[in-house]
Amino acid sequence: MVDSRSDGPAAVADSHPPSQPLREVGALLRGILPWLLVAVLLRWLVVEPRWIPSGSMLPTLQLEDRVLVQKLLPRLGVSPGVGSIVVFHPPEALLEAGYDSQAALIKRVVAVGGDQVEVRDGRLWRNGEAVDPDWSRDPMAYSLPPLRVPLGHLLVLGDNRNASLDSHLWGPLPFRRVIGTAVWRYWPLERFGPLRFSAPPLPAWQTANMG
Repeated sequence: MVDSRSDGPAAVADSHPPSQPLREVGALLRGILPWLLVAVLLRWLVVEPRWIPSGSMLPTLQLEDRVLVQKLLPRLGVSPGVGSIVVFHPPEALLEAGYDSQAALIKRVVAVGGDQVEVRDGRLWRNGEAVDPDWSRDPMAYSLPPLRVPLGHLLVLGDNRNASLDSHLWGPLPFRRVIGTAVWRYWPLERFGPLRFSAPPLPAWQTANMG
C-alpha cells in the first residue's frame, strides 16, 4: 500500500532541503532582526537624531547641525532643568497658527514651573535676579512683563534671542509637549561633542555694563 501522504507536492518539497544561499539569507536575517528591533526601540524610547533647520539657536547650534536627543527622562516624567536644550512639539498657540502637530522645535529652557521671569533693560530676569551670564549673544530687543511660569510648564527661548519664535511670543510650554533633550552634536565633525547646558562666559556687552 502506498501512503498518500508521501505522494504529492508536500512530499516533493520535503525531499529538497533549502539551498545553501537561502539558508545563509535566513541565518543573516535571524542575526539582523533582533538588532533592528533594538534600534527601533531605542529610537522610539531612548534617543533619536535631529537636524537644525533654522538660526533660532545661534550661536550654540548652527544651521544643519545634527544632534542626538535623549527622550527617556521626559518619558519618565523628569522635567528638563534650566539651561537644557529641549526639542518639543508646537504648543497650542502655534497649532492654531497652522503648525503641524508633529513638527519639532528646539529652544533652551530659561525658567521652570514656579519661577517668575521678566525681560527688561535688554536682559532676562528670573526670580528677581538678572540671569548672568546668559546664552544670548546680543542684548534682548524686546520686553516681557513679569510672568509666573505655571507648574508643569517651561519657559523656552532661542539663544538667538531677537530672531526666535519662542515663549516670549506664545507663552510657557506645557511639559507634555517635550520630546526630549538635545545632548550631543554629532555633525559636523569639527563641532562633535556634548552640548553645553551651563552658561558661557559673559558676553562683551554685558561685561561692559557691570560696575
